[in-house]
Parts: sequence; C-alpha cells; structure tokens
Amino acid sequence: MGTFQYAAARGDAEALVGLAEHVIARHFPAAADADNRYLALFDHVVRAQARLVAHWMSLGFIHGVMNTDNMAISGETIDYGPCAFLDTYDPAKEFSSIDELGRYAFGNQPRVAVWNLARLAETLLPLIDQNPDRAVAAAQEVLGGFKQVFEEAHLNRMRAKLGLTTEVPEDAGLVEDLLEAMREGEADFTLTFRNLSRLPADESAPAGLADLFSDPRRLEVWYDRYKARLLQDPVSLQERARAMLEVNPRFIPRNHRIEAVIRAAVDDGDYAPFHDLVRVLATPFLPTPGSEQPGDAAYEAPPRPDEEVLRTFCGT
Repeated sequence: MGTFQYAAARGDAEALVGLAEHVIARHFPAAADADNRYLALFDHVVRAQARLVAHWMSLGFIHGVMNTDNMAISGETIDYGPCAFLDTYDPAKEFSSIDELGRYAFGNQPRVAVWNLARLAETLLPLIDQNPDRAVAAAQEVLGGFKQVFEEAHLNRMRAKLGLTTEVPEDAGLVEDLLEAMREGEADFTLTFRNLSRLPADESAPAGLADLFSDPRRLEVWYDRYKARLLQDPVSLQERARAMLEVNPRFIPRNHRIEAVIRAAVDDGDYAPFHDLVRVLATPFLPTPGSEQPGDAAYEAPPRPDEEVLRTFCGT
C-alpha cells in the first residue's frame, strides 16, 4: 500500500495507473471485467485484507508494525520484525518496542487495517471517478464492507477451532464469551483451543483445560453451553476431534523460544536450538509420523514468569 502512497504523493498519475494495472493483472484479474476496474480492485483488496487479519487473529498473531508499507496489496503480509504470538489471551496485548501507545495491539488490528485501507483509497480516488464526491462515496461504501467480511471470516475460523460444522446465530456469542472467559482467566490462547480439541467421549471438559484458567468457573458455565451446541452439530466425536487438531496448532513460535534461539546463536554461536525450532514448527498441527523427537512436547509450554518476553524488536 505504501507504494501507491508514494506514487500519489509524487503526483505521478502514470505510475499510479501502472501500479493498479499490474496488481489487477497479477492478483485480481476479475477486477478487469468490472464496470469500474479500480473500484473493483479496491473491493478485492479490502476483502483480502479482512480475511487475512481474521486468519492471523484466529492463531493469536500480532503483526506489531501495521503501517501501510507493511500491508501488501496481495492480501499477504510482510515485515515480521516485531511480530509475536499471544501466550495468555489479552486483546490489549502488544509487544512491539516501537508501539508505545498500543496502536497495533492484538484487538486493534482490524481497525488499523481499515485505517490503512482508507489511505489506499485516497490514492485511488482519481482513478475511481473524476468527480471527487462520487469517488469518495464509492470508496467509502466499499471500505464499509470490511467489517462484515472480517466478522464472517473470523467467526468461520473460530467455528472451525471449536469443531462446529454448522452455523447458528448464537455462535458469535459463544465465541465472544469463551474469549472473555479466557481474558478474565488469563488462559493461554493456543493451549486452550488445543485442549478443546481433545474432546472426551463422555463430553466432559478435556483434562487439563480448567487448569489453564486462573478462575475456571467462567469456563464451566461456558462449557455447558458448548456441549449443548455440539448436540446441534451432526459430526462424530472422532471427525470433530480430527478437524479441530488440524486447525488448532500444537506448536507456535512462542516468543520466549525465539528469544532463546537468538541468545544461543548470538551469545554462543550455537545454531542447534534454531534448527530444532524450525523442525518443530514445520508441522505445527499434526506432526508427521516419525518426525517427533524426545523433548518436542516442551515446545508446547508457555513461558515461565522469568522467561516471558515483554518487547519484540524490528531486528528480531
């Protein structure tokens, strides 16, 4: 997105059109057939970004430096320097050393994406319509669609994390209440969903799940609702558990593990921890037969208090 801003700031209309045409041809060819190809391009970008942010938030990922030049038009993302993954769930959590005010905190990421997309829209206005008022109105309407696309994409990913294959209106509340219980109970994001994936045959709460919560009472109330919801979902226990294990990672690049890898390499010239971490992360969901080695289970664990990483840096 920053490249479009650069061309617009220079007043280089030719470069702006060239960029837009390149993106249409390479990433969003369907926009070429639209009545307004540049408005259609913007619509494709908005949808791609909404789905991207929904995807990474379903994994507890915090980009950390979501300025416009780090948001790729393609619907991918770049510049992972100060990024991090949540340990305990907290929407206000931020790690980036440059993010002193929490602008890029976990829960703020959809809003930041919308702000970035608004800056992109500003660069495209002359291409969308030569009448400024019509161009602004058209771009605002498209940008207003971000919220619905994001919420639908995020809810669908959270349904999958909960093993739900059908949709009912109450699902959004079920997800929100679980996340609130996790926030209040300071539960580990990754381990909560991974433990949920190990559903017992008697439909009781999976062993160890309550231990993740400082106050498990909220979890108990939620879990009763969850059991009732599962009765509305016609999937066998085995199918559900397998599907959940495929979307709820066992291993993530936990911040303290990355810090340990950096320290070993920089301080001791020892790259063995790095290679071990890369090997483990190559199969984050279901390790391939024979790939797991003794000690790999330790990579699941959250940090001890003395291992907790509070700040991440662009140099990381």
